[in-house]
Amino acid sequence: MTGEGETATGADGGTYTLVVAFDGPATLAVGALGSIEFDADWYAYTGSAFGPGGFARVERHRELAAGERDARHWHVDYLLGHPAAGIERVVRTHGADVECAVAGALAAEFDRVPAFGASDCDCASHLVGASTLESLGATVERAHETTPGQAHEP
Repeated sequence: MTGEGETATGADGGTYTLVVAFDGPATLAVGALGSIEFDADWYAYTGSAFGPGGFARVERHRELAAGERDARHWHVDYLLGHPAAGIERVVRTHGADVECAVAGALAAEFDRVPAFGASDCDCASHLVGASTLESLGATVERAHETTPGQAHEP
């Protein structure tokens, strides 16, 4: 597991969670999900990076949040593409497909945004919202550290 300071962008893959600050409120059109209301809050989106490029996907998300990219491919792109959104922290678990387990652990603690980021699995959502960074950040770290079957880096 690695946090915000990690800069590796190679082809290694695994699971990641983006902790996103959102200086809303705003109603966003999110692809086929339609309009979703986002409050001024903190959000955590969990995804996987096992496709081509591995964790380079996280760098793509950063570019989108910084306004350096426009293309929207995934639900999270609609959130990150809004000027009120910014990536505060990234937590990664290398070499383990624990996306749904981490998303489930977060959904047990925080409010879910229904169906968000979960169109290719049976999860209720891969995006949760929280009122404080401290509680959300600590829970994201814990979810990545304690998810069974994971392989993380200190």
